[in-house]
Amino acid sequence: MVFLALGIEGSANKIGVGIVNGDGEILANPRRTHIAPPGSGFLPKETADHHRAHILDLISEALSQAQVTLSNISLICYTKGPGMALPLSVGALVARTLSQLYNIPIIGVNHCVGHIEMGRLVTKAENPTILYVSGGNSQVIAYNESRYRIFGETLDIAVGNCLDRFARIINISNDPAPGYNIEQLAKQGKNLIELPYVVKGMDVSFSGMLTFIESIAKNHSQEDLCFSLQETAFAMLVETAERAMAHCNSNEVLIVGGVGCNLRLQEMVKDMLKDRNGKLHAMDDRYCIDNGAMIAYTGMLQYQHGDRMELIDCTFTQRFRTDEVLVTWRS
Repeated sequence: MVFLALGIEGSANKIGVGIVNGDGEILANPRRTHIAPPGSGFLPKETADHHRAHILDLISEALSQAQVTLSNISLICYTKGPGMALPLSVGALVARTLSQLYNIPIIGVNHCVGHIEMGRLVTKAENPTILYVSGGNSQVIAYNESRYRIFGETLDIAVGNCLDRFARIINISNDPAPGYNIEQLAKQGKNLIELPYVVKGMDVSFSGMLTFIESIAKNHSQEDLCFSLQETAFAMLVETAERAMAHCNSNEVLIVGGVGCNLRLQEMVKDMLKDRNGKLHAMDDRYCIDNGAMIAYTGMLQYQHGDRMELIDCTFTQRFRTDEVLVTWRS
């Protein structure tokens, strides 16, 4: 019998369902995105309503793409956290229901570790320094002694959240994503505006830069503002990633998380790696952005290496740090 894992991801504004087989082959990975009006961000209740409206159709779509039925599924996986409580609750509830109805084992997955393992699967990176950049998280990570150790992180808001909030300030559309639209405007920027650059050891801070750029937004073009914000924020991240590489004696970087789709960020990391004779591992939006397959694959790794969960323990939490997870599947 073929081992099949079904994963549900819904920690933020995307709801996705993925199906992966025991060899790590992605058989299906559909998703839907809740898009808020320009000038606003996605709110927990509206996002949860969106997820409830789409999750059953997504499960049917994923099963159809994979050409299987729920009776063929060997493991149900869902995002346990971190994330927004109400959206997380939708995935957790549906996962628990499917587990009980079809008598299928269930596993809760750390969202951040899911991103990392999807990156390792898709890019074949073996032991990279990891730059994890998304709407809710900004961390520099390396594996050591059965944990993904956080070497540095944001002291306040994540880089993706910084970009999203800036998009609201200048009223940029959230369709398909505020960060993507900022990236396109930044390509037309010609003047680099000096912004606060805050790196403290291995950590970064973006809130001061966001406050400052809001105060000067009326005095500059959108293109120059987007260009300057990207260049400054990404330079901070590249600096901390390079410092972690030196500490770990690493020569490769894996970028994961939604902001990892940004081609300018990838280019800046690649330029840094040239001086170190290093290699960049990066992905496109199919796998960088939140998706169900990353949860299915990571849950399968956990299960295959002895992790088990009782239904009573299949809860969700807004706070679930990357380094809390015991990584039993890596030596």
